Amino acid sequence: MELECFSVVARPPELVPGGPARQWMDHFSARHPYRCLPLTMANTSGWEILTPFGFSAEWNGGTHQRDITITPDRPNAQAGEYVSSHFSHGVLTFHTGYLFRTPPGWSVWTSGPPNLPKDGVYPLTGLVETDWLPFPFTMNWIFTRPGRIRFEKGEPFCFLTLVQSQPLDAVQPVRRSLASDLPLNKQYEAWRTSRDAFNKSLHNQEPGAMRDAWQRFYFKGEVPEDLGKAPPTHTNKRRLKPPRLGR
Repeated sequence: MELECFSVVARPPELVPGGPARQWMDHFSARHPYRCLPLTMANTSGWEILTPFGFSAEWNGGTHQRDITITPDRPNAQAGEYVSSHFSHGVLTFHTGYLFRTPPGWSVWTSGPPNLPKDGVYPLTGLVETDWLPFPFTMNWIFTRPGRIRFEKGEPFCFLTLVQSQPLDAVQPVRRSLASDLPLNKQYEAWRTSRDAFNKSLHNQEPGAMRDAWQRFYFKGEVPEDLGKAPPTHTNKRRLKPPRLGR
């Protein structure tokens, strides 16, 4: 299966697999957030498009295109090919530099990089039918208030992953009582009892709990009453492929 990335500009921005690191996660004691597997898996379950040059953008709160001022760190005659005020109303538009093509039935889910908040501006999310679309899409961020924001060179401005659009329409959410599934209820109760006991031990600074620091059931794909092997579908590290040069 291929995600085809057709360049539509002479020098498209760099496209790389999403990385797990986040500066705010690094700042926690013992880098605690990295123990949350759903966070790091989300960070790496797609590809990032990187800002090709550093720039600042300022919005004065107005509704016109001219109300956003974009200033590259260095003079750049091609800056408008990559970032502009296109939609007005405080929306900052990035051009990815690519036309993406996916296999039939697959679409691109595009957003800002997961778990990477940016003060003053918010990434808008889109679902694009790239299995037929013959032109590129843009990545848009909206200012949350008047002011100035920055994008550094090499900072991700777009994160994209793939979804199968049509099967989602066939999914039927069903609400059930947990007690109606006895094996699952038993596993949940065992986890809750174990979790409560472990948190109490941490609160009391008991040596064993302090040494372990955190429970690893989810990370290892285990349940409390059966510490066997992880199921074959369990993943705790994503290894996406970087782009290669096609014919």
